[in-house]
Amino acid sequence: MLKAKKSHRNKTIDFSLREGQKYFNRCVDGSSELSIGKIINKTINGDAFEVMKDMPRKFIDLLIVDPPYNLSKDYHGNKFKKTDNESYAKYTEQWLKLVMPLLKDEASVYVCCDWQTSIVIGRILPKYLNVRNRITWQREKGRGAKENWKNGLEDIWFATNNSQWTFNLDDVKIRKKVIAPYRENGEPKDWQVTKNGNFRDTCPSNFWDDCTIPYWSMSENTAHPTQKPEKLIAKMILASSNIGDVIFDPFLGSGTTSVTAKKLGRKYIGIELDKTYCAWAEKRLEMADSDNSIQGYTDGVFWERNTLGEQKNTKGKPPTEELTKDKDGQLALQVG
Repeated sequence: MLKAKKSHRNKTIDFSLREGQKYFNRCVDGSSELSIGKIINKTINGDAFEVMKDMPRKFIDLLIVDPPYNLSKDYHGNKFKKTDNESYAKYTEQWLKLVMPLLKDEASVYVCCDWQTSIVIGRILPKYLNVRNRITWQREKGRGAKENWKNGLEDIWFATNNSQWTFNLDDVKIRKKVIAPYRENGEPKDWQVTKNGNFRDTCPSNFWDDCTIPYWSMSENTAHPTQKPEKLIAKMILASSNIGDVIFDPFLGSGTTSVTAKKLGRKYIGIELDKTYCAWAEKRLEMADSDNSIQGYTDGVFWERNTLGEQKNTKGKPPTEELTKDKDGQLALQVG
């Protein structure tokens, strides 16, 4: 059956494997050799639980995990069936045991979950990692319920492999409008005057209310049912890694972690079971070659909601940052 023709404003990536075969052909077969040279900046097609057994040891600087939540869900034909908490705990420990040997000593870890799986993950993570915080982010989208509160929030657990880790506070500050600016001796106090208005760059908390779930008119949007915003992933990457570090996502989905890592000058490796999602990820990675913008991140800072006009006046990419290629031909973010 033919798909209905999309509006020219609808940028959703939603093509079949046959239509995207050239993109899938760029992926690495998870059953092949998995040396670091073969998998760096690649999408690996395969079952993460099998692939991770054969991956190099201690290569991950930053691990971002968005595992299937404990919900009955159809991921393009690959179905996950809701189970009890103890079974989900065993599932979580299974992938944790496989990924732990892949982490560098000073690696950081972020694990995404909803309120139900957060109860389980918050109990399991401390067995393997040093839990540092629990972030809650407002996802906006979500269906209402007749006999319960609408689920509009999700959690992200932040953990580290040992007592030393990367955290770049200045890279994740949030730029907010100052409505009633305070002055001391006639000078701005804790805010700045710009040609686009008065702003304050504030330190981020563990509650994020400035991220928007991708929608049909955004170029990052795909038909994946649980896609995360690039801005959300960018916060984790900028805070907990440096240029050239390796970012790993064992449940890659439609590629958001790899795409965002590439846009920010990091190296990436992702595993995805579904071949069509792999093709979508590779399509997005190709698009990032010509457009490295991240909605809500300009001028080297994250902007609060409803500041699109001010962001546009920065003319897109931060003027003090430039993406160039390093000696290996990979994109790297140069700051100057």
